[in-house]
Amino acid sequence: MIKGIDHVGIAVKSIDEAKKFWVDTLGLKLSHIEEVPEQKVRVAMLKAGETTIELLEPTSPDSPIRRFIEKRGEGLHHLTLRTDKLAERLQKLKGANVALIDEQPRIGAGGARIAFLHPKSAHGVLVELCEPHD
Repeated sequence: MIKGIDHVGIAVKSIDEAKKFWVDTLGLKLSHIEEVPEQKVRVAMLKAGETTIELLEPTSPDSPIRRFIEKRGEGLHHLTLRTDKLAERLQKLKGANVALIDEQPRIGAGGARIAFLHPKSAHGVLVELCEPHD
């Protein structure tokens, strides 16, 4: 079951530079910054009411976020929907012919279990499903 929007991911060249707008100008509250080595990113989580904005900064030349920025520039990267029973949900989506980037959950920021759906199945939007770590 989809429980709502968990966060919106924004690809940035520099979290420190991006914070000048999101935190200093707009006044969003910085929750925390962490590195996710498996994803080759550093992320900053910003509270925006009931949801979160995730700033994604690449940490290596072969980071998917670096490739995204080189191809499309900084900006909206993905929409994350909170769910439960992620592995089960992925099997149902696969059975419904949804193109999956991740057929099995993996660990993302904050220890959450995550999986991405291919944009071609979501009208051009990269969708991440997230089962938060309790």
